[in-house]
Amino acid sequence: MNKFSVCEDLEKVRAQAKANLERQSKKILVCGGTGCVAGGSLQIYAKIKKMCEEQGIDVCVELEHEPHDHNIGLKKSGCHGFCEMGPLLKIEPLGILYIKVKLEDCEEIVERSILHDEIIDRLLYRLGDQTYPKQEEIPFYKKQTRVVLEHCGQMDAEDILEYLAKGGYAAFTKSLFSLTGEQICQMIIDSGLRGRGGGGYPAGKKWDQVRRQKETTRYIVCNGDEGDPGAFMDRSIMEGDPHKVLEGMMIAGVATGAQNGYIYVRAEYPLAVERLKIAIEKAKEVGLLGENILGSGFNFDIHINQGAGAFVCGEGSALTASIEGHRGMPRTKPPRTVEQGLFGKPTVLNNVETFANVPLIIDRGVEWYRSIGVETSPGTKAFALTGNVNNTGLIEVPMGTTLREVIFDIGGGIKDGKEFKAVQIGGPSGGCLCLGAGHLDLALDFDSLKKVGAMIGSGGLVVMDETNCMVEVARFFMNFTQNESCGKCVPCREGTKRMLEILERIVHGEGCMEDLDLLEELADTISTTALCGLGKTAPSPVASTLKYFRDEYIAHVRDKKCPAGNCKSLCAIVIDPNLCRGCSKCAKTCPVGAISGKIKEPFQIDPAKCIKCGACMAACPFKAIKEA
Repeated sequence: MNKFSVCEDLEKVRAQAKANLERQSKKILVCGGTGCVAGGSLQIYAKIKKMCEEQGIDVCVELEHEPHDHNIGLKKSGCHGFCEMGPLLKIEPLGILYIKVKLEDCEEIVERSILHDEIIDRLLYRLGDQTYPKQEEIPFYKKQTRVVLEHCGQMDAEDILEYLAKGGYAAFTKSLFSLTGEQICQMIIDSGLRGRGGGGYPAGKKWDQVRRQKETTRYIVCNGDEGDPGAFMDRSIMEGDPHKVLEGMMIAGVATGAQNGYIYVRAEYPLAVERLKIAIEKAKEVGLLGENILGSGFNFDIHINQGAGAFVCGEGSALTASIEGHRGMPRTKPPRTVEQGLFGKPTVLNNVETFANVPLIIDRGVEWYRSIGVETSPGTKAFALTGNVNNTGLIEVPMGTTLREVIFDIGGGIKDGKEFKAVQIGGPSGGCLCLGAGHLDLALDFDSLKKVGAMIGSGGLVVMDETNCMVEVARFFMNFTQNESCGKCVPCREGTKRMLEILERIVHGEGCMEDLDLLEELADTISTTALCGLGKTAPSPVASTLKYFRDEYIAHVRDKKCPAGNCKSLCAIVIDPNLCRGCSKCAKTCPVGAISGKIKEPFQIDPAKCIKCGACMAACPFKAIKEA
């Protein structure tokens, strides 16, 4: 493909790519997201490709510039979202979605569905007695509004021509040739787009602040670090629609006068890094990145920096320090990042999802964007839905959607018919929302969550049921935060350590009632005095569980019991004499000799020796050993 010298060159290629895409009578979309790749989707892709070629089926694996009539388009797409059901395969224009596809299914898929348009019932999603051939009919998808994720699972993630065919880079050329930097910033301000990385700061205001700086060297930085446990929204966008992220950064460059952009991606996202590299390389080849882009005189380049997995590098100043080659540690503010960010220059810093919204706003308009979501939080939000819910995966819903809709309509309710108990939102920086406080009907938007002491964060949603111990949940997140503390400020370095020590004592049955007051005091101190935003929000999981599940803390401390039966130190393992047959298998299995007795008579467990490993429970053929 030749380099685009002017905008007209791009539009000619776009028209040709669109025509070539329309020539494909069928499109086979094999999910190439990390989850499905781990399940073998790339092997499925390769086998279908080989089988089609062996049968003489004309297969197109990428759009070509020159006209060519292709019958079948075979694509490695980004994440389809329904991770629970992967590997996934979609056939367009039939709209068929096959779930849990295996290598041995490929021959039947080629023979029946690709060649003869037949539907293979056993590969369809089934709920009760009903099967769902079409993706949009499946309840998991039906209540979603996929805007940022519209291309994820719907196109070849590595083909720039397909992105162009679907309207890609049109918003960039509009920004470059038809709008001033001030107009672009005003559009983003008017749209109400708020940063999707956690704090929800208005993106347009940040851009305009950088645009107004006297210093002319400026930078655009995309935060793709995404360190929250259970979160994978940004990863999926980078894997499934990398050009949209680049386009958002390029528009920010036009708006602010920046000439360089940096994407900071955690090294644990190798597939995202690979696809971003491919996207950047292709954009450079056609002249959309580099010098004098499309003959406009505008220069812009994008670089990738890989992080080493430090959670603190999700914080803006720590992230920029890491890009500069320094240890990733936050600094005091002011000066703010918009004034002195990367290399001490004015910097726009937004996360992946924020940048991915920008081309849509420029292309479709402010009114369209504000028609989605709620007044103070327009647009949509992508969430990673995980935990004890039937349908886990990547979802996108309008801001203001309730937890009830997300968990029960999209998520399909709680696993195994158990009762919903709580949801941890926002990762280690967020808080627990629960049934008892009426949070199921709480709107998921920035302001509503802030009122109840929680935050959207990057968008992780971990659903918990009646078997989850909320004290252990608090301990888990505090352990994560304490391990990830950069150690620069005393409140976070020492305060989180003290909170973790208290929680460890409580889950081991060694806590006292004064510990609860001390936890609240430490939480208040840390949130008030910690250096960075991550430190200030570190106590949130503890504070929220103390607020909404104080009775569980009291049970651990006063009664030395774990109501959920999760804390092993507070559970006793006993042998039911009415069920025990005296076979001695438990005694032979016990690693510490805590079980004694006579053959053909009930055995006993010495609680002083028992380490509660559960080996005896697994060994007992009569299910006579239980937790009490």
